[in-house]
Amino acid sequence: MEKEKNVIAEKSFEFALHIIDLYRALLKQNEFVLSKQVLKAGTSIGANVEEAIGGHSKKDFIAKMIIAHKECRETRYWLKLLKHSKFVPFDYHAYSNEIDSIFNILTAIIKTSKKNLGIPLRIYFFLFTCSI
Repeated sequence: MEKEKNVIAEKSFEFALHIIDLYRALLKQNEFVLSKQVLKAGTSIGANVEEAIGGHSKKDFIAKMIIAHKECRETRYWLKLLKHSKFVPFDYHAYSNEIDSIFNILTAIIKTSKKNLGIPLRIYFFLFTCSI
């Protein structure tokens, strides 16, 4: 029996591999600070997606997807900063398109999951922040 494909898991994993390539290119240019930031944020997306998939409840699933979503935003920030700082030439638009696609998928997953759970957005965030 073939396992069903999980688009967000696959996309976030492939993106992490691309981020690792960028990290290596930055290291070759002796850039050690921003490279570490983009590596951590960019690879964390897929790690949180995997944690969400293995979540013990729907609320846990949503919470991990929200964290992955936040990591997307952070990754976009570091990529934009790298682009404008011109430390190393890289295909910003390719990375930007990839991260935007992942961001949009995560947004849809979170919205649908919250709707299916039946908890209004502001109540869910209150419950999430109180349970931490």
